[in-house]
Amino acid sequence: MKNSINDLEIYREAMRLGEVVWDHVAGWDYFARDTIGKQFVRSADSIAANLSEGYGRHFFKESIHFYHYSRGSAEETQTWIEKAANRGLIDKSTARTLYRDLNTYKKRLNAYIRTIGKSAPIASPPDNKSTS
Repeated sequence: MKNSINDLEIYREAMRLGEVVWDHVAGWDYFARDTIGKQFVRSADSIAANLSEGYGRHFFKESIHFYHYSRGSAEETQTWIEKAANRGLIDKSTARTLYRDLNTYKKRLNAYIRTIGKSAPIASPPDNKSTS
């Protein structure tokens, strides 16, 4: 296991994606920032935030829940990319690049989840004795 979340390449990529989205949205007019922009930034930032929250959890199952939330945030971010492109807020080329980067992130996240799943300790079966 790594010593710090910053040691994970997948986390650094999630952080980079959030900054790319921020840089695009920061230049939009007030209406676009207030409607699509805030949600676009929040979903993009949530990708790394959920990854780090899962990383900080003590139990494997808890970690996995947050990694799945990270994947969901990546999906949501792809929706905002499409809306931003359809409404002329980002060009189609930028949208394709961001969309591709998010697809790559999701594949790498799935691989990371599979990798850590193999090394996770196996829990003891629950005790079925009644305590009443």
